[in-house]
Amino acid sequence: MDIFLQAAIEEAKLGLNEGGIPIGSVLVHKGKIIGRGHNKRIQDGSPILHGEMDALENAGRLSAQIYKESVIYTTLSPCSMCSGAILLYGIPHVVIGENITFVGEEALLTERGVKCEVRQDPECIALMTDFIAANPTLWHEDIGV
Repeated sequence: MDIFLQAAIEEAKLGLNEGGIPIGSVLVHKGKIIGRGHNKRIQDGSPILHGEMDALENAGRLSAQIYKESVIYTTLSPCSMCSGAILLYGIPHVVIGENITFVGEEALLTERGVKCEVRQDPECIALMTDFIAANPTLWHEDIGV
């Protein structure tokens, strides 16, 4: 198991245990986690704190060079907002836990030169499949349906 994807999964589980949506993310620079986060839309009443956005927020202010040398891991395919942040900061590589329950903007990221590596991790798939089945209204709110 990839330790960084496992760290993102741990973040997703934290979010679920807090009553939120189980999506987690970590930002990794040169083999070290420099930011971690999970979806906090429900917990914080925030329309923007998706897992990737929370990880970026928790990494704090960084130089452009740091982002350009980083990899972001996320348990679920990044939505338009999170993909925009990835593009804005020039993060060159995204490791995606799964894209079976939701396909975000992978085509846009790839078109813009970002390497998207989809793992189809069974634990990521189960977290989202179970959550969506139990909470379809919350899930639709999160993805703007």
